[in-house]
Amino acid sequence: MEWLDNSFYALVALVIFCGAAVFFGIPAIVGKMLDGQIQKIADELAEAKRLREEAAALLVEYEQKRVAAESEAEGIIAAAKEEATRLTAEAQVSLADLISRRTKSVEDKIAQAESQAIAEVRARSADVAIEAARLVLTDEMSRNGGEVVNKAIADVGNRLN
Repeated sequence: MEWLDNSFYALVALVIFCGAAVFFGIPAIVGKMLDGQIQKIADELAEAKRLREEAAALLVEYEQKRVAAESEAEGIIAAAKEEATRLTAEAQVSLADLISRRTKSVEDKIAQAESQAIAEVRARSADVAIEAARLVLTDEMSRNGGEVVNKAIADVGNRLN
């Protein structure tokens, strides 16, 4: 009985244990547990795949929004440049118009002052001429007063006839 040593008893205990495990359905329980773990891992993989697809969709959406924003920004910049060009042109036209109006106003004032100066010179010349004529007539009247009056009366008489 050499074969009844500790190894034999260990073998018998192992067979009894395996039989009891099969009898009580431990392999099925372990299989269910492993199936549960497999299902859990599969669910996690599916969730990870779904999240990855959502992230990819969000990435595409944000990329489209970025491109749209860049295009809108370029449009805004172009519109601002166009507006600045238009405002500059309007300012130049307005400035030219203002300069033209001011120049015309100054020219009109100069012409008015010139006309006024000419009128004043003419008036002064007329006053001087009148004064000179008065002096000449006064002198002439004092020298030949009677003759001039007689001549004027005769001239009036001739004109009336």
